Amino acid sequence: MWSRLYWLAVGGPLAAGLVLMGADPGPLADARNGLFDLYQRAAPRPYDPDLPVRIVDVDEASLARIGQWPWPRATIAALLDRLAGLGAGAIAFDMVFSEPDRLDPVAVAALLPEEVRAPVVAALVGREGNDARFAGVLAASPSVLGAVLTDAQTGTKAGGAYPAKWGLASAGDDPLAFVPRFSGAVAPLPVLAEAAKGIGALNWLPDRDQVVRRVPLLLGLEGKLVPGLGAEALRVAQGASTYVVRASNASGDAGFGTRSGITAVKIGALDVPTDAMGEVRVRFSPTDPRRFLSAAAVLDGTVARDEVEGRIILVGTSAAGLMDTRATPLDAAVAGVEIQAQLIEHVITGAGLARPDWARGAEMVLTAVLGVLLALVLPRVSAVTAGLAGVLVLAALGAGAWFAFTRLDLLLDPMGPGAAVLGVYLLGVLALYRDEQQQKKWVRSVFGRFVSPKVVERLAENPERLVLGGETREITILFCDLRDFTSLSETMDAQALTRFMNAYLTPMTEVVLSHGGTIDKYIGDAIMAFWNAPMDDPHHARNAAACALAMSRRLDALNEDWRRAAEAAGRPYAPVRCGIGLATGPCCVGNLGSDQRLEYSCLGDDVNLASRIEGATKSMRVDILVSEATRDAAAGLAFIEADMLMLKGKSRASQLHLLAGDAAFAISDDFAALARDHAALMSAYGAGDFAAAGALAAALEHNCPPRLSRFYALYAERSREGREVPSASA
Repeated sequence: MWSRLYWLAVGGPLAAGLVLMGADPGPLADARNGLFDLYQRAAPRPYDPDLPVRIVDVDEASLARIGQWPWPRATIAALLDRLAGLGAGAIAFDMVFSEPDRLDPVAVAALLPEEVRAPVVAALVGREGNDARFAGVLAASPSVLGAVLTDAQTGTKAGGAYPAKWGLASAGDDPLAFVPRFSGAVAPLPVLAEAAKGIGALNWLPDRDQVVRRVPLLLGLEGKLVPGLGAEALRVAQGASTYVVRASNASGDAGFGTRSGITAVKIGALDVPTDAMGEVRVRFSPTDPRRFLSAAAVLDGTVARDEVEGRIILVGTSAAGLMDTRATPLDAAVAGVEIQAQLIEHVITGAGLARPDWARGAEMVLTAVLGVLLALVLPRVSAVTAGLAGVLVLAALGAGAWFAFTRLDLLLDPMGPGAAVLGVYLLGVLALYRDEQQQKKWVRSVFGRFVSPKVVERLAENPERLVLGGETREITILFCDLRDFTSLSETMDAQALTRFMNAYLTPMTEVVLSHGGTIDKYIGDAIMAFWNAPMDDPHHARNAAACALAMSRRLDALNEDWRRAAEAAGRPYAPVRCGIGLATGPCCVGNLGSDQRLEYSCLGDDVNLASRIEGATKSMRVDILVSEATRDAAAGLAFIEADMLMLKGKSRASQLHLLAGDAAFAISDDFAALARDHAALMSAYGAGDFAAAGALAAALEHNCPPRLSRFYALYAERSREGREVPSASA
């Protein structure tokens, strides 16, 4: 039941996320566009004033000097003539001249009172009209006029006053099937349209939030393709005659029969990648005053020639009263003509910004993979670990999307996969929480009385480890046993003995646990512990040896406390001694026992060796003996050779070492002297020079650390008796 509930909990948000990503509803697209706008604001395209694009702006200053809009076509013609004379490569008007000039002298004369109209009209006979004059300048300059495509059934139709100034070739699927299509157009006057070198559509296609992010290069008008203003300005500036449109299934395009849309439009020497609808997603740069030239300054002749010569000039307006403002990812309101200028800059600089057609599919696949992986991982790790992993995944998604934007010019959405991962994590954790808490409570209640807190936490976090069997790993085993415990227990009643054992075992256990050891069991007055299981401890032998020293010091402190208590009560007191044996080697560690009762314990030959070494401490009159493997693994501590002893149950003698002190003692001059004299003692004793050995042993007995004096006293006795050390029996 838990498993079904868990998979429902994680499967729900994952499935919902995939469905939403596949449907791509408007609010989701708005959120995605908002994120992509943040990318552009964080790393906009830098403006380069050397780019061959300028805007001649009918700004507030121009209106104040020239007069209110619209200006007479004669003024517009003068502006165009001035720009052409300065060597402009192309001059495109971001405005539509669809009606005759109402400020033409003849049109103005028609408004005069009848008594004065006739002579004025007669005086104007034979004078060139403003529109005709404007048409003449258009014909003599690299000019592009604007038009607006509409869905209304009225308006100028293509083939009439919207003549095709361009040729068009296509490869692959019919591009007309993919572009936005319109049924009518508000186009320039026929006389102007015929004179201009190009006509470009001014249509802007904002998203639902009315932000212009894409600008069309091509649109459809009554079964024909027509270019946008920016595309026409680029064509005329290059002197090109034809657009080449590449769509899906063109030669070299791996469409595999899928009609996926337009892929690129070639304008002269420029090959411009587009989205499927023939639109360019513009990489915007911040508005910069260096991009603009005042129309009044152009008419006054105060604009430098190098600001115009060879450049594409766009004529438009930023005056607030003329209401030609648009929103972009960078600005809430910019002049509409600036969007066309930024499109041209984007194309000329080779900037790219695209949301590829495979992006949504890749994001859905990534969402599914991450969701399934997280669902599989969640039950196996802690909520914190999974949360950290989730944060890293979210950070990686964001970093990957940012890298794709800044380095690859791709717009990838990390929000969909991120939201699905977050939903899987939150609901998955909620589904696991109650069961996990119940499992931990049970583990702590059962095992908290037998093993160390670290083991309890390990088992609580990984209840699957509560099975029979275990793993083979190298560990260090410690056995600690009181000396003459039987005699000691005979002097106490049951309650006193219980109090004594608690007073002894509690601090000794604290020492073991503080050094990272695991208490295996208590065997009467003996303690068995081991290191490097279940928690990894690369310095297990050293930590176990340090623990043995600390246990010896703690027993000395306990003896001092008990001595004071005995003296206060008027009782004699004999110090309590213990023996500690250490061995290191591979053992089987795990939950051993039966289906009814498990113990976290260890089995192996070195467990028996540690027990036998502990027994040898009694005959050797020392408190700590270790195996050769422990000595080798705990380098840096103060070890001295004890003897080769035949331990009970072993078929060959084992080299034992005495732990004389910690790392600080190991590098001291006292230890250097002790080691030198000890080596001399062992050499003399081994050579049978018992007189020299006895003298050395007696000297060491009085000069060594107090805890070693009984060991050297033993050698002094044996030297006096002149016999070899017999094998120890444990």
